[in-house]
Amino acid sequence: MEDYKQIIANNISQLRRSKGMTQAELAEKLNYTDKAISKWERGESIPDAVVLKHIADMFGVSVDYLFTKEHRSFFSKTDGGISRLRRRITNRKFIIAICVVLIWLIATLVFVILHATVPSAKNLLCFVFALPATFIIWLVLNSLWFKRKRNFLIISLLMWSSLLAICILLQMYSVPVWYILILGIPGQAIIYFWSRIHIPGRHKKTEYEEAEAVLESEPETENSSEPDDNL
Repeated sequence: MEDYKQIIANNISQLRRSKGMTQAELAEKLNYTDKAISKWERGESIPDAVVLKHIADMFGVSVDYLFTKEHRSFFSKTDGGISRLRRRITNRKFIIAICVVLIWLIATLVFVILHATVPSAKNLLCFVFALPATFIIWLVLNSLWFKRKRNFLIISLLMWSSLLAICILLQMYSVPVWYILILGIPGQAIIYFWSRIHIPGRHKKTEYEEAEAVLESEPETENSSEPDDNL
């Protein structure tokens, strides 16, 4: 029984920390005190069955997970884990590429329709605004799936492409405001300083940052015969 107490204690602690939660935050979600959480994580007591189920659901694991000492990771280097991981990351990259192509396809269709009905040089704005739209999609999906540190570059590109699009738009309407690009200088400074601010949890590795770290340490392997778990 004492072994199970410590196993449950360790698992609750690891799951809480993996989500960047404090004991007080977890206690609030479970309607318990932080002292109770502290006792659970020290192995002095264990939650009842209902609370264990609540904890498992909250962290997306099974109740059995909480009673298990060792867990097989998705990033396991055995049983085809590397091949499965490589497929999943590759599929994510293809999804981003498809989204980007769709944006430019839509821009092209809109341009063709407008140019066929109302021929004008202003129709080229479809492509001008497709550029910042591309960076928006890249930013969202990169934040979800890949290295968040890359967001500094993406946000910078988004800001400059948006300013350029506004300048081109106004220029087409005979409003010369190229000096609006000067706003990019303080804007870039703000983006830089924002990226340097330490916010708890911001620099915590995402699932795919951990995955990339595993892949960097592993040579190319043949595709596994295991069923796909691509997304």
